[in-house]
Amino acid sequence: MTNLLVIKEQLVGFFSRFETYIVAVLKFILAMIALLLINADLGFMQKIDNGAIVLIVSLICSFLPMNLIVIIMAAFILLHVYSLSLECAVIVAIIFVMMFVLYFRFSPRDACAVIFTPICYMLKIPYVVPLTLGFVGTPMSCVSVGCGTVVYFMLGYIKANADRLAKSKSMSDPEAALGSFKYIIDGLLGSDKMLLLVIAFAVVVVTVYMIKSLPVDHSWKIALGLGVVVNILVLLIGCSALEVELSVGGVIFGTLVSALIVFIIQFFIFNVDYSRTENVQFEDDEYFYYVKAIPKMSVEAKDVSVKRMRYRDDYYDDDEDEDDGLDYIE
Repeated sequence: MTNLLVIKEQLVGFFSRFETYIVAVLKFILAMIALLLINADLGFMQKIDNGAIVLIVSLICSFLPMNLIVIIMAAFILLHVYSLSLECAVIVAIIFVMMFVLYFRFSPRDACAVIFTPICYMLKIPYVVPLTLGFVGTPMSCVSVGCGTVVYFMLGYIKANADRLAKSKSMSDPEAALGSFKYIIDGLLGSDKMLLLVIAFAVVVVTVYMIKSLPVDHSWKIALGLGVVVNILVLLIGCSALEVELSVGGVIFGTLVSALIVFIIQFFIFNVDYSRTENVQFEDDEYFYYVKAIPKMSVEAKDVSVKRMRYRDDYYDDDEDEDDGLDYIE
């Protein structure tokens, strides 16, 4: 444990020294991964399905706020969808506007979750995001997870039905256009599986947040364990109620892997020593205060340096004098 704490302190110190550069690099990597996945799933507009364009846009994103990066990702999706079908692009644009209204109203600080959620879906570990946001976010963070889930299923639907959507390009026939709109809306928003995951992730975020906020020892570990159980139970019960096909083994295994990842994240953001808990009482003119203080686990890495001690031996001639030395480590 001591070695892990030393590594943690070294990483935190390194990040503090080079925070500006590290954040820029992480934004660049995140934007590049997101753009590459969008182009791989859609790729209908050849002009932006280009490695040079992806690189340039990713470099620009490394200097932009996260919320603006989310908007750029949405613009890329819209351009691809517009190249496929005008009707589909209109519906997707309306969905994006509705999501952004909810997102910027309730959880504007969770921009990373909107981008990370589709990426984690593709990695088969989407449960990492709601479990993590339960610790570092607020109950309203479920809005960000929900937006990311909708985006993932929307991309999957467009990719799977590209041929059918490409045929509905004529806006001259009102009846045909209305039928196309209805078909697209039903396909994009009519997924019971998407609805189940949005509900399950919202329940997980709220549950983890409430449990970790309780004034009990090891509340964060208890919250993680209950979050895992709640996620599995809600998904399995929802599968039976909504007749949604989900792999039971995949849900359990993915949740456990996600819990392991969140446990590692938890080690860096919340690691305390309950054995040294102190209960403090003080007062002012109006109130008495009872405070429970729990110190963080930390250890300072020892700086190891080598010094050379020099001395002169007066028994030797000047010609034979040499700088002898003794090395010691402190």
